[in-house]
Amino acid sequence: MTKTTDKEPRDAGLTDLDELSRNIAQLVEEAGKATAAYLRPLEENGPKVGKADEVSDVVKTMSQLAEKWMSNPQKAIEAQAKLTSNFLALWSASLKRLGGEASEPIVSAHPRDKRFLDPEWQDNPVFDFVKQAYLISTTWAEQIVEGAEGLDDHTRDKARFYVKQIGSALSPSNFLTTNPELLRETVRENGANLVRGMKMLAEDIKAGNGELKIRQSDPTRFKLGENIAITPGKVIFRNEMMELIQYAPATATVLRCPVLIVPPWINKYYILDINPDKSLIRWMVGQGLTVFCVSWVNPDASLASKSFEDYMREGLFAALDAIEQNTGEKRAAVIGYCIGGTMLSMALAYMAAQGIDRVVAATLLTAQVDFSRAGDLKVFIDEEQIAAVEEKMKPVGYLEGMHMSTTFNMLRPDDLIWPYYVNVYLKGQAPYPFDLLHWNSDPTRMAAATHSFYLRRCYLNNDLARGNMSIDGIKLDLGKVTLPVYSLATREDHIAPARSVHLGARLFGGPVRLVIAGSGHVAGVVNPPHKNKYQFWTSDAPLGRSLEEWLAGAKETPGSWWPDWHRWLEALAPERVPARDPDHGRLKPLCDAPGTYVQVVS
Repeated sequence: MTKTTDKEPRDAGLTDLDELSRNIAQLVEEAGKATAAYLRPLEENGPKVGKADEVSDVVKTMSQLAEKWMSNPQKAIEAQAKLTSNFLALWSASLKRLGGEASEPIVSAHPRDKRFLDPEWQDNPVFDFVKQAYLISTTWAEQIVEGAEGLDDHTRDKARFYVKQIGSALSPSNFLTTNPELLRETVRENGANLVRGMKMLAEDIKAGNGELKIRQSDPTRFKLGENIAITPGKVIFRNEMMELIQYAPATATVLRCPVLIVPPWINKYYILDINPDKSLIRWMVGQGLTVFCVSWVNPDASLASKSFEDYMREGLFAALDAIEQNTGEKRAAVIGYCIGGTMLSMALAYMAAQGIDRVVAATLLTAQVDFSRAGDLKVFIDEEQIAAVEEKMKPVGYLEGMHMSTTFNMLRPDDLIWPYYVNVYLKGQAPYPFDLLHWNSDPTRMAAATHSFYLRRCYLNNDLARGNMSIDGIKLDLGKVTLPVYSLATREDHIAPARSVHLGARLFGGPVRLVIAGSGHVAGVVNPPHKNKYQFWTSDAPLGRSLEEWLAGAKETPGSWWPDWHRWLEALAPERVPARDPDHGRLKPLCDAPGTYVQVVS
């Protein structure tokens, strides 16, 4: 995951006190810089809006959990007795080990838990005691959440989430004095690792404008247009909402039907063109497709009132108009990824109601239209939390990109937060240059009106699935969408779960090819065929069955879903024409891909 930035320190049996003293002095100096970076925004702008609301929700949720347990004193006493019993057993086992006797562990870490891989967590009785005490406590806390009677599902989900965050933060692996590997490293380097880590901590707090922007990759190693987002193409259209990229052909002929990609505006589009080895866009071009991709603007305060409808009209519809101008084709195959797929589905329902025929076929990549079984983000969705987000957006007109990035990281804290905290800020190791994590750390802002609409109308009220959503007074009915739909879900997706995608696929009125791919929200989509990773499942069974029944009869195919999708599209529109060069279209190119909007850093 990480590498040491400075030269390797010399081996030393004893601490060099002179060097240790110098490093402690430097550590204090760097700590002062980190403190100053944290305080500067507070001094200039005052406390950030919404922090008290976040803490208040944690306290409220945990109070509701405690109240349910206190309503049944006998059960509460039994739960406390179980915790006490486990600690007494641990204490007894630890005393045996200290006395030289063998003793079986009371609790063991999961084999996939990377926090406790160092041999001393098992071999050293003291560190083994600390580890087991932590595991006993966190397991007990999780059981308390699951065992609370009468707790509504949403409150239980929030309690489960908060317990997970607290437990991950309090892991002994996160602290210098309770992590044997960190202690060894610090002694070996005479504290130089802590100096490097504190320096990077100060830099990352400054980069986050007073909040810690965790360093997951080396940002200096990636440059748009040079080693990421490098598929050749031209920006052929631009408005205040988006730039439209047309990619240069790689084959003599192409399918007549152009392909338009509508990525999410929560992230930047280049996840689909991350590098030549993993680029979905580059692969599509190589299959003989004329590929267009929307690159959304990174909104500022001037776009605060932009709505979902604006994204549809000034994004999707404007892109289709530009494609028609440049290719002469009025209809295109459209791909919507994540929230881009949600917006595409709304647009399809709107066009169906209006009799507008602009789309040959639609592809939805991990996109939800029925949010009744939405993923882990549902934990943040209730009236109070949405109101707090809206209050936070009000002064500036948008939600900071880092807020969304932090939210997604918090869904997997043991993978995306604490390993980097330990390796970067305590071990003093700069992370390896990893393109996917660089993209993850390059977020976009969210226009206030659009984000509020998405949270309320989709996540909170589920209005599209319930038939309660309208545009221009026209009710949106997905059942009237009769064109072919290719709906991709990924089996380990915690943002758009396969169950949620499956429910949404049942709402369309035409033929739907549901495909379930291996892995998660990003890796399951960005899975090139030559890697031969993961697998995907397909079935001719009716979508009306439960997901479990559908999967039970599904065919598993090793490798990437990309070729399956290409065969599906080619069968629908097989006609070919000479390749289209963006340099020779009716629209004059404005600049080279990847364009200018994607360059704006939040």
